[in-house]
Amino acid sequence: MNGFLLVNKEKGYSSNEIVQKIKKKFSLNKVGHLGTLDPDAEGLLIIAMNRATKFSNYFLNSDKSYYVEIKLGKSTTTDDVSGEIIEEFEVKCSEDEVKKEINNFLGKSFQKPPFFSALKYKGKPLYKYARKGEFINKEPREIEIKEIKNISYKDKICSFQILCSKGTYIRSIARDLGKNLGCGGHMFYLKRLSQHKFNLLDAHTIEELSLERTIKIDDFFKDYEKLSLNEESLKIFLNGGRVFLNKDTSKDLRIYSEDNDFIGLGRLENSYLKHKQLV
Repeated sequence: MNGFLLVNKEKGYSSNEIVQKIKKKFSLNKVGHLGTLDPDAEGLLIIAMNRATKFSNYFLNSDKSYYVEIKLGKSTTTDDVSGEIIEEFEVKCSEDEVKKEINNFLGKSFQKPPFFSALKYKGKPLYKYARKGEFINKEPREIEIKEIKNISYKDKICSFQILCSKGTYIRSIARDLGKNLGCGGHMFYLKRLSQHKFNLLDAHTIEELSLERTIKIDDFFKDYEKLSLNEESLKIFLNGGRVFLNKDTSKDLRIYSEDNDFIGLGRLENSYLKHKQLV
């Protein structure tokens, strides 16, 4: 079976544990996920099966949205509720001050990743260094917060929905919000609501999943124009050659055989088509 599954990940499992559970449940050869969710986080985790894993890179760069709860007054080693408390503060900020600081994250900025993250340094994830007491500072990375809505604040917990670019760490936002308010803060709860065009409402728990719920690879690329190639052109395309189409445009295309079999993705530039990724 080649395609994607939309998983509603429950709290307490790492993304890799979900991958292994699905691999075992459906006896699959190759399985991967399209964006890590921390063990304490819940929500949408997109799983790629077998040949669909070849297309993972097309979705790792996609925007994601989350429901977030940040607790003010305490800073932790991991910037979330699972870490040890570093400092405790008295929280004096008003609801208006909290909302203003949250909205200040909108737009492009440079964000410092948390010490406990899967980013690598000399081939090893940062969290492996941090667990040994070695805290590696990575260069801040450019991110973009595209939307923040439904902000509320009660009993030292602020909650909101956020739409952000790839590479955004919500734990870092929690840390920086607490710092900006002068009272410390950490991520209290996180749920991924969407990624790319896919929504948590369409996802299922591992227990509910079946292969009948598989999304075909080409369904992930419905916004790409479809192009069918005749036998001669298809042979050139599959062998890595360029197919002349006499179309003065540049775009990515879904490529099919005359029998309507999905072949992969192609790139049309200067009237010539060349493959980008084959199934």
